[in-house]
Amino acid sequence: MTADRNDIQFMRRAIELARLCPPSSTAFSVGAVIVADGVEISTGYSRETDVKVHAEESALDKLDADDPRLARATIYSTLEPCSQRATATRLPCTDRILRAGIARVVIAWREPTTFVPNCVGVEQLRQHGVEVVELRELAEEAMSMNRHLDLS
Repeated sequence: MTADRNDIQFMRRAIELARLCPPSSTAFSVGAVIVADGVEISTGYSRETDVKVHAEESALDKLDADDPRLARATIYSTLEPCSQRATATRLPCTDRILRAGIARVVIAWREPTTFVPNCVGVEQLRQHGVEVVELRELAEEAMSMNRHLDLS
């Protein structure tokens, strides 16, 4: 579970995307990048297409569910993928990642208890054999557009 030399570059791209999010007092601003074979194949950010869409959801929605590149892809998300949603009709991002068959997830910071008391996205991914890498050195940068929220 180690970072490779491209992880910083792609996470910085995800952070740029998170800065595009319309501000919200009820949700985090998150960016996501999906990379396969060293190439960016999809991006997304919170509230990109509607007020409820999450970054990972937005990026995955732009790809065919059967895209063979997903099996060898890494998804970069500025925040830990959600393990539950306030909108019950929408699948949590952790489930979406597992369903897509993505084997590697890179995050900058874990979800605080601001909206969900106990996010277990990282644990669920690891239980299903997904490699999860945390780039803690980029956590402050990834949190910067969320400073108006209680990040405890």
